[in-house]
Amino acid sequence: MRIAQVAPLWERVPPPGYGGTELVVGLLTDELVRRGHEVTLFASGDSISLAKLESVHPRALRLDTTVKEVAVYEMLQLTKVYERASEFDIIHSHMGFSALPYVNFVKTPTVHTLHGIFTPDNEKMFAHARNQPYISISNAQREPRLGINYVATVYNGIDTSIYDFYPESQNPPYLAFLGRISPEKGTHLAIEIAKRSGWTLKIAGKIDVVDQEYFEEKVKPHIDGKQIEYLGEANHAQKQQLMGNAVATLFPITWREPFGLVMIESMVTGTPVIAMSLGSTSEVIAHGKSGFLCNNVDECVAAIDNVTQLDRYTCREHILKNFSVQRMTDGYEAVYQKILSERFSKNGHVRRLVEV
Repeated sequence: MRIAQVAPLWERVPPPGYGGTELVVGLLTDELVRRGHEVTLFASGDSISLAKLESVHPRALRLDTTVKEVAVYEMLQLTKVYERASEFDIIHSHMGFSALPYVNFVKTPTVHTLHGIFTPDNEKMFAHARNQPYISISNAQREPRLGINYVATVYNGIDTSIYDFYPESQNPPYLAFLGRISPEKGTHLAIEIAKRSGWTLKIAGKIDVVDQEYFEEKVKPHIDGKQIEYLGEANHAQKQQLMGNAVATLFPITWREPFGLVMIESMVTGTPVIAMSLGSTSEVIAHGKSGFLCNNVDECVAAIDNVTQLDRYTCREHILKNFSVQRMTDGYEAVYQKILSERFSKNGHVRRLVEV
């Protein structure tokens, strides 16, 4: 099958540190190539992939201070994709609503994975293009009121082979927080949980410009290098060591998180997750087995006393079974086949395009 994967340009594929969408796109693209598909990845020029790479800019936009209008580069990329649409059997967009104005001008079908959330602004575009085929990354992400055409839920996956298993937490014990330092991710709540429980908290993650004020006011004053540590942005090796050696990873989000790769990255190392019961967390965490779902800070603090009783191998098995890159790619292949089969059936043709 000839597949175009279209990634956001803000971050490299795969990301050197934080970047959930770009990590998923990179893993999916490489696995599709391994399975024999002919894949073209449209992404930033510094991306690394087994697929053929096409780019309109040499580096991730977030690293280029000369770029003032990000939308221009997104338009250039999408113009390039749809000018070449006849070269592909299917186009897979990870660009949210950005690709929607282009899709009806070509015969090649586009499937859209929704990695973000709906807002009062973007939902107008999604509602306008409600008949396009959409893939949700969790059931909680869906907004039935918009009436859009969900064809499947495909959970994000990770390459489980590159994560070591940590059968025991490190001594002295500590809690971990990893992710973008922002109000939505609840970094301030992780600090509150640590302080109220008396545990050490180690924090790692990037700080976007938009969140700098939040960091300065709500996070930085509590960083003392002893009970509350900030380690900066972590690469893969640093992430798995930070979470793998922890007693638990805190995920005290304040928004409807569509998925949350940090949860599965923690559990695959053997470390359970204590999370707020919002968004996708109930679909990712097996409550009482691979972590705990909580409704407030009090419940998070109480969960720490019980988390050491969870079996760390069970945490890892939960991810190996449900959230591997192979499981994710199986889901996407099934969607491609469904869309193409329906398309060719309407035209009086029947063939199995998953076979290459």
